[in-house]
Amino acid sequence: MSPAEEESSLPLPERWPRASKFALSACAAAVAELVTFPLDLTKTRLQVQGEAAAGPAVPYRGMLRTAAGIAQEEGVWKLWQGATPAVYRHIVYTGVRMVTYEHLRDSVLGRAEGESFPLWKAVVGGVCAGAIGQFFASPTDLVKVQMQMEGKRKLEGKPLRFRGVHHAFLKILSEGGVRGLWAGWVPNVQRAALVNMGDLTTYDTVKHFLLLNTTLVDNSVTHSVSSVCSGLVAAVLGTPADVVKTRIMNQPRDKQGRGLLYKSSMDCLIQTVQGEGLMSLYKGFIPTWMRMAPWSLVFWLTYEQIRRLCGVTSF
Repeated sequence: MSPAEEESSLPLPERWPRASKFALSACAAAVAELVTFPLDLTKTRLQVQGEAAAGPAVPYRGMLRTAAGIAQEEGVWKLWQGATPAVYRHIVYTGVRMVTYEHLRDSVLGRAEGESFPLWKAVVGGVCAGAIGQFFASPTDLVKVQMQMEGKRKLEGKPLRFRGVHHAFLKILSEGGVRGLWAGWVPNVQRAALVNMGDLTTYDTVKHFLLLNTTLVDNSVTHSVSSVCSGLVAAVLGTPADVVKTRIMNQPRDKQGRGLLYKSSMDCLIQTVQGEGLMSLYKGFIPTWMRMAPWSLVFWLTYEQIRRLCGVTSF
């Protein structure tokens, strides 16, 4: 049998390992995103409450009251408004970050199977993977954030900006050019780097620590414990950057695509702290954590299981 024939007879995960891991992680992320999306919408609404440019006082406070208000005043299905670009975003973002992290961990940083992996290497891998993945996914994240605010605009009597996902992409592109699609990418990438330092680094470190130092084996129990830890650390590290990212992405822009409220992520950070206090950077922390915890649990359990079903080694 020729080398070409031998290669064609191999299973898909062995012929195209990175493409297969990209597809599997994208599928797991789509499932996790749809299950937890209402919490993401609630978190986004909470993060713009109190913003100077938001106008009069908002009608609800807190996660439960905000979610209930959206369901009552806008309709239950509005809790999934912006879900389509969110799924698009995670297909790109999660696919790229997972493949990048595994490549850095195994090929560049040199993790040996069955041995402990230095925390600093896991941190480097997580930060780089998150930043690269989010840069590519930033346009879809911009559309998601802006579409999540459409229901609020309708209640305030303002005209809706978009008719759908594709219209949102085209409108942002026509108003701000290609550069406009990456509006807010700097705080976006900063947030993703911090979140992945918490998520990927914590999950990988906790999982392999448990496997090497306890009687636990590579099963759903170990995956669950690791994912709960990763969700908490990711929420603590990522919430302040998430608040800044959301406000920059949601601000109005001029014809050149420049923000009218904030000059940069640092300017937004300073204005937010000066105007609303330091703890305003943790607005939406509870829904952020309550979303990240189940998101991490659903994602990692799904991802590990479909890897195993498809013949791909455990993460």
